[in-house]
Amino acid sequence: YPFMRSLMESPFPAPGKTIKVKTFLPGAGNEVIELRRPMDSRLEHVDFECLFKCLSVRQIIRIFASLLLERRVIFVADKLSTLSSCSHAVVALLYPFSWQHTFIPVLPSSMIDIVCCPTPFLVGLLSSSLPKLKELPVEEVGMDVFFLCQMDDEDTLLPRKLQAALEQALERKNELINQDSDSDSDDECNNLNGLVSEVFIRFFVETVGHYSLFLTQNEKGERVFQREAFRKSVASKSIRRFLEVFMESQMFAGFIQDRELRKCRAKGLFEQRVEQYLEELPDTEQSGVNKFLRGLGEQTV
Repeated sequence: YPFMRSLMESPFPAPGKTIKVKTFLPGAGNEVIELRRPMDSRLEHVDFECLFKCLSVRQIIRIFASLLLERRVIFVADKLSTLSSCSHAVVALLYPFSWQHTFIPVLPSSMIDIVCCPTPFLVGLLSSSLPKLKELPVEEVGMDVFFLCQMDDEDTLLPRKLQAALEQALERKNELINQDSDSDSDDECNNLNGLVSEVFIRFFVETVGHYSLFLTQNEKGERVFQREAFRKSVASKSIRRFLEVFMESQMFAGFIQDRELRKCRAKGLFEQRVEQYLEELPDTEQSGVNKFLRGLGEQTV
């Protein structure tokens, strides 16, 4: 009771700020607990650590590619907590885009027929439901935490150089995080979340970061996106091929529509990174592993 009362009386902390909560423990007396809110509220309930414990970097990138192209993805795990954590983590990788389709982190066994749906979805299943799943007429579905069936083209969906850069940056994550060996576990978790988020944000900055240059106003004063000019402005053939497919997704459509309807310019983390990218764009190459890592390093120092 003293803990809950102290918690209720404490002001809700701003991102990155700490509050002190007093509590009473029988036999130990009064104790003060410090609770710190993460700096980036987008990642408050995201656990990338669980995702990397369950899946390899290559598998995570394959899932990321499948979600970008709005395919059907099923996670299978023994624990509810693992399903929930991994499902929310991969959705967080899509920022600044949002998953627009069916999302059920833990699908009840009684509703397993949903996986026969022909539309995109991201669902989680307990391992105990695998026998039922195998009896269903499911085709072309990538399944994780265990890959039961894939379309075998996941490694070719993303631009080659950017995929290599993603892999290299994620493989080096521990090296970057462990530079401060004195940090506690909470700080390490926050550092991991921040680093992984920046890696995938950098991917989107490299592929669609120039979108704002192609938002123009028509005679009615409405903001209109110049789709074809946007795609053709990219020098890299592999990125153009990727955009041809990605631009047909509901994720991309929703992202652009939101920007078209906004009366003022968006000012989120992605837009901050885009602004930095556009400032340096004329003096650098269009894409590549070195530039990707150099740009990422500027955000993780």
